[in-house]
Amino acid sequence: MSLILSRRDIDFLLFDWLDVEQLLVAERYAAHDRATIDAVIDLAASLAEEQFAPFNKLSDQHEPKMLEDGRVKMPAETATALRHFCEAGLMAMSQPHDVGGMQLPFVVEKAAFAWFQAANAGTSGYALLTTAAANLLLEHGSPEQIDAYVRPMLAGRFFGTMCLSEPQAGSSLADVRTRAVRQGDGSFRLFGNKMWISGGEHDLAESIVHLVLARVEGAVPGVKGLSLFVVPRDLPGGDRNDVSLAGLNHKMGQRGTVNTLLNFGEGRHQPQGAAGAIGWLVGAEGQGLACMFTMMNEARVAVGTSAATLGYTGYLHALDYARGRPQGRVPGNKDPNSGQVPLTRHADVRRMLLAQKAYAEGALALNLYCARLVDVQRTSDGDVREEAALLLDMLTPIAKSWPSQWCLAANDLAIQVHGGYGYTRDYNVEQFYRDNRLNPIHEGTHGIQGIDLLGRKVAMQEGRALKIFGEKVGATCQLAREAGLGEDAQALDDAFVELEYTSFLLQAEPDAETRLANASIFLEAFGHVTLAWIWLEQVGAAAAKQGAFFDGKRAAARYFFAYELPKVEPMLALLISGDRTTLDLDPDIL
Repeated sequence: MSLILSRRDIDFLLFDWLDVEQLLVAERYAAHDRATIDAVIDLAASLAEEQFAPFNKLSDQHEPKMLEDGRVKMPAETATALRHFCEAGLMAMSQPHDVGGMQLPFVVEKAAFAWFQAANAGTSGYALLTTAAANLLLEHGSPEQIDAYVRPMLAGRFFGTMCLSEPQAGSSLADVRTRAVRQGDGSFRLFGNKMWISGGEHDLAESIVHLVLARVEGAVPGVKGLSLFVVPRDLPGGDRNDVSLAGLNHKMGQRGTVNTLLNFGEGRHQPQGAAGAIGWLVGAEGQGLACMFTMMNEARVAVGTSAATLGYTGYLHALDYARGRPQGRVPGNKDPNSGQVPLTRHADVRRMLLAQKAYAEGALALNLYCARLVDVQRTSDGDVREEAALLLDMLTPIAKSWPSQWCLAANDLAIQVHGGYGYTRDYNVEQFYRDNRLNPIHEGTHGIQGIDLLGRKVAMQEGRALKIFGEKVGATCQLAREAGLGEDAQALDDAFVELEYTSFLLQAEPDAETRLANASIFLEAFGHVTLAWIWLEQVGAAAAKQGAFFDGKRAAARYFFAYELPKVEPMLALLISGDRTTLDLDPDIL
């Protein structure tokens, strides 16, 4: 049994539930068949097992180091693993043929990449950022920018970054200060500082392509004045651009991904005889945040997938340990001469394992469902395409935040199953927890995702996305009733009705601060309803199928409906009550 992911589950999600083969009818994917998809997943699983997983602990214990000359020293194993990844063509799995891609379904790419995220979260981050940056430029960049940057990125020669945050701004992008000065040749020179930039400096590729939010001089304040620039570390001809490494951030987890503070226009490097990092506008002036959301939204779903896979591999490690660890005797057996039983014989351990399974398998399924919505957009038109886009837009905050919260809880339970051993570095589960702890923070915290969901997503187009989601939930419940799952169907139906009512009630509140004060609780409740739907969908796909695998699916769904879905009602009741505990609190008494 692999301790990274379950290949049986990946096959179930892709083929039994999401019906990926149906996507291959579309012209975009017609060159592929089931054998192609199987081969890509096999390759990903093999490379993850052989190249990424073996040095996961090493990259955690020997994080990147900043040298005196401003370079970063990386473990040799990181470069080797990424070279194998790129040489296999996996950096360009879903991109079009005309830029060197395989043109696979996006959901297949995400299922394949999940193996690398589970095997080595830190190292997989470089590929994640690079493909997301390439996709942004494919959508918003000029043909010249695609030739200059996208092709080398997809070939693995250049890597990419996303430069939004600044030391004084954090997530408040309206306060970004980096400025861009227009040059006579159409380029810009950038001056400013960027903080928390993953992959900002290393020697893993020929160059690094920074996508930077900045203000053109004279732009209006706030996010409407932000523009997006492509700023390569190395300029055409080989000169170093005026981008300098100011320092490294030393993280609790995901230490294999170097995290940096970058200075733009510091003057340490002066290309063409003047200070200022040379960059080129991507898209239109003042549309920087809209362009960057292409990368941010992809990164948010990728973060959710990373959280799911870390919860998943933690679960598999805990299950393997519990099966092989003799510990105590079952209640009622007082005979000290009888043999000890495996941990799995204890009901409380089974509860913890089943909770992990429900969180991790449900979260991975949710994120692959979101990836399939991208494929629906790519292969459809009219109302079908528009509805897929709306549904994905609304589900993105949940796909990011719910796995980040509950698969971290799964990692916590994995440590608990191991007992004292789990709290030591001798076992992998403590690192999985530390690696996963980042995911509720970066690419938008729970609070930010909650405000996005309640403040914008459920209200957009007069609630059309919520209505689309409700129709899907209703259809699933109807099929579940026909399959003899009427009790679960009714529980989910009731929970959605209450969620919808709460959404309308909150949107009627005219004061934004009052309306959004408990947005993160709304996010959590919405997430639990969504995951209950995901589990009922999986049970439907497993209907009439026999065997331990399918019985495990049904058991995880029963756990979720018995233990987790009931949590929604008190959360919604709190929201409906209009409680003002936090709103009226004087912060000086904290």
